Amino acid sequence: MTVGASGSAITRGPVRPEPGAGALAADLGPGPGPDQGAGFGPGFGIDPDDLPDGLVVADETGRVICFNAAAARITAVAAADALGSPLERALPLEDLEGRRWWALTDPYGGLLTRFGQPERNLLLPGGREVLVSARYVRAHPQGPVRRLVISIRGTEARRRTERSHAELIATVAHELRSPLTSVKGFTATLLAKWERFTDDQKRLMLETVDADANRVTRLIAELLDISRIDSGRLEVRRQPVDIGTAVGRHIQSITASGQSPDRFLVRIQQPLPDLWADPDKIDQILGNLLENAVRHGAGTVTIEVAPAQVKHVDHGHAEHTHADGGAKGTAVTVSDEGPGIPEESMARVFTRFWRGSKRGGTGLGLYIVKGIVEAHGGTITVGRGPGGGAQFRFILPVGAPAYLK
Repeated sequence: MTVGASGSAITRGPVRPEPGAGALAADLGPGPGPDQGAGFGPGFGIDPDDLPDGLVVADETGRVICFNAAAARITAVAAADALGSPLERALPLEDLEGRRWWALTDPYGGLLTRFGQPERNLLLPGGREVLVSARYVRAHPQGPVRRLVISIRGTEARRRTERSHAELIATVAHELRSPLTSVKGFTATLLAKWERFTDDQKRLMLETVDADANRVTRLIAELLDISRIDSGRLEVRRQPVDIGTAVGRHIQSITASGQSPDRFLVRIQQPLPDLWADPDKIDQILGNLLENAVRHGAGTVTIEVAPAQVKHVDHGHAEHTHADGGAKGTAVTVSDEGPGIPEESMARVFTRFWRGSKRGGTGLGLYIVKGIVEAHGGTITVGRGPGGGAQFRFILPVGAPAYLK
């Protein structure tokens, strides 16, 4: 056995392992056969320092025989200082109530039926939190512990996930509070003082309630979409979609709400390949991109629809290919002439809570758009348009679903 530069106990080549420490590979599990994969131990060629998580191994006496580079980084304990030391000295862990972890769990003298500890949050000296799990390696069931194998991970990734969830909850609570307050206020007023209002006043209040209820419905739909995207359960119900007609329908809806028709320029390059997609989700994509262009952009909003080629596509989504191997697709580009998106922000446009301005919104729309496009097997990009504003371009593969072929 040799000791690596970081101080880890490593076995290499045909070198005869030292007594005790050389049995580490056998205790961690059966070795692979001639054609199986790599593992620890002679002839396997994997260094413990290559592991992404901290690995600490103690022998039957409770002394550390392996302390890899990740463990040294996470604990701020030099591997040379940890090797050969009693486990409790090399890795002095406490639970969240301040109790010494190894004295509490007593791996060597505790229950003989116990084979490990599940992952849990523990504290290093100084209060730094880590995720620790342990496996008790016994020579035979209910035999003494021969090896104690401990995995250590930092909590940064989990903390980021928790912060993201907390931000989502805070955003939803904030966005729901305003319309629900309005709905509650107007309905309570109408119920209490119905006879005092004119028909026009009643209509105005009911229209406001209706608009706020629609806002709540949209927010709930966004949350459901995020849940399905994150879990990989976003369903796509494919039907033939006329993308040009869908674009025209959205522009009519926007102009009906007060925008000038002259603000929109539509270019459709014919002939377009048949597009099979989920029409409701295509409406979500177009509605979000056009709303962003109108709200955050300026000048003319240009929508271009043209055939495209998809180089890398899930063949379950599209199987009609050109001679060069590219798949047929439909590209839709939405650009405006506003200030555009700063170069340093473009990498974050499709992340949660990104907002292009301070003019409201949940910051979830473009995250959902990207998830929907990718669920169709397509791609979406952002850049700078010819007029200097933001330009979004998504490409969807086309072709009938496999069950219709």
